[in-house]
Amino acid sequence: MTRTTLVITAILTVAITAGLTALASLGGGFASSESAGEGHGLTLPIMIHLVTALAAAVLGPFILLRRKGDALHKTLGRTWAGLMLVTAITSIFIRSPGAGIAGTGFSWIHLFTVWTLAALPVAVWGARSGNIRLHRSGMIGLYVGLLIAGGFTLIPGRLLGRWVFGW
Repeated sequence: MTRTTLVITAILTVAITAGLTALASLGGGFASSESAGEGHGLTLPIMIHLVTALAAAVLGPFILLRRKGDALHKTLGRTWAGLMLVTAITSIFIRSPGAGIAGTGFSWIHLFTVWTLAALPVAVWGARSGNIRLHRSGMIGLYVGLLIAGGFTLIPGRLLGRWVFGW
C-alpha cells in the first residue's frame, strides 16, 4: 500500500465517520431515553455493538497468543478486524443528545471510535506491506483500547454498569 492509498483510506475513514455521525444525529441518537422508550435501553445499535465488542474481546487473546502468519491467524485476524470495524461504526449510533461532550451526545468513550477507525486500517496496512512491527503494535493497541473502553462502560450511571452491577 502506497502513501497515497493510506491517505485516501484515512480520508475515507474520516468521511464515513462524519457521515454516520450526521445520520445518527438526524435520528436523535439511539441511546436517548426517547429512542429507547421507557424500557431497559436496549436498541439495535447497542445490541450489535455489545455482541461484536464481546466477540472481539474474547477472540483477541487467541489471536495474540497463538502462532502468527499462518492461514488460521489471517482468518481469525480478518474476523477480529471486521468485528472491531462494526463495533466502532455502531458506537457512532449510540449517543444521548444533550448529554456528553459539550452536549453533543457523544461521551469520552467515543474517542476510542475515532482511534479504532484510524488505527485499524493502518495496522492492516502494516501486515499487508510486511511491516509486522507496525501491525503488531497497532493490533495490540486496538485490543488494549477495546478493553479500556469496555471497562469505562461499566462505570456507575452507564447502561452496561446498570445491567452488570445494578449501578
